[in-house]
Amino acid sequence: MEATSALVAQIDAQAVSQTALERLTALRAALPGPVVFTTSFGVEDQAITHLIATAGLDIAFATLDTGRLFPQTYDVWAQTEARYGIKVRPFFPEARAVERLVDAQGVNGFYGSVEARKACCDVRKLEPLGRALAGAQGWVTGLRADQSDHRQSLAFVSHDAARGLIKLNPIFDWTREDAAAFTAANSVPVNALHGQGFLSIGCAPCTRAIAAGEPERAGRWWWEDEAKKECGLHVGPDGRLTRTGAQA
Repeated sequence: MEATSALVAQIDAQAVSQTALERLTALRAALPGPVVFTTSFGVEDQAITHLIATAGLDIAFATLDTGRLFPQTYDVWAQTEARYGIKVRPFFPEARAVERLVDAQGVNGFYGSVEARKACCDVRKLEPLGRALAGAQGWVTGLRADQSDHRQSLAFVSHDAARGLIKLNPIFDWTREDAAAFTAANSVPVNALHGQGFLSIGCAPCTRAIAAGEPERAGRWWWEDEAKKECGLHVGPDGRLTRTGAQA
């Protein structure tokens, strides 16, 4: 634990003055085992995909196919694999678990309560994420500080003690405008829904376009308390977002 905390602190301190690519390269160099990048094909994830693929970094690509994604998300998935000559490995929810979920709460039962929605996220996202990260030493995500007030408490690097790995947010200090400008300048495929007001894109039933002036993640689980909207992917056992290694 002490060695891991020291490594996290070292990588995090260096990250402040590094580019996103240098952060990715540093994490890959620091860990002897597998590193996985989980992408949902949003604009920030597409920027990271471009960095990893064009630099030829030994980082695996994975995505969580919940079974309820937008058609446009599948389109950009295919475009991304063709553009970079990569394979993004899908992780699906367990069929029996989905059957039990729908039987218990109905096909759209997640609208009924926060607990019901979290149960759906558990089956469709959290359990598959566990398999996606199994055996990995490093986890790369596209989290940014300006996505929500809740996420400003994060850092470039943290120790995910529950999963036993080091987590890197290489574009943590980018704005959405930075990510959009980067993808445009480098001809990176982006989800067509971004141009229709869908800034944060998840499952189709749980995502809507946002109006001018609304926070970026207002379109996710819009029927819930704005201050507490996380699916659980980046939340620790205590229900809080995973933060710095010093706090892990």
